[in-house]
Amino acid sequence: VQLVESGGGSVQTGDSLTLSCAASGSTHLLNAMGWYRQAPGQERKVVAYITIPNGETNYVDSVKGRFTISRDNAKNTMYLQMNSLNVGDTAVYYCNAEGGDTSGSYYKPLDYWGQGTQVTVSS
Repeated sequence: VQLVESGGGSVQTGDSLTLSCAASGSTHLLNAMGWYRQAPGQERKVVAYITIPNGETNYVDSVKGRFTISRDNAKNTMYLQMNSLNVGDTAVYYCNAEGGDTSGSYYKPLDYWGQGTQVTVSS
């Protein structure tokens, strides 16, 4: 599975951005996708994730009510709508996809990452 992110940029406090993550390849093996972010000097942390195909979502507390994760199953694309951005949201945002391959003699967990896209929020 290949993941390609887009939509990052530099904005001001209060602005909005939408990130996209297009998945290709063996997407039928996926059971969840998510967005993570990594600020300078900090660990990479989950922001939100969505299950496949049920579309159940979950968010870290700091983005609840401001960010919305969604997925267009037909396009194999995941989105992160980010509203009311603040300086604390500045980070590199990564797309993640998880799944499992049961075609072989044993279960093989799958974990894929995109290249990351920079989001910078200035006051």
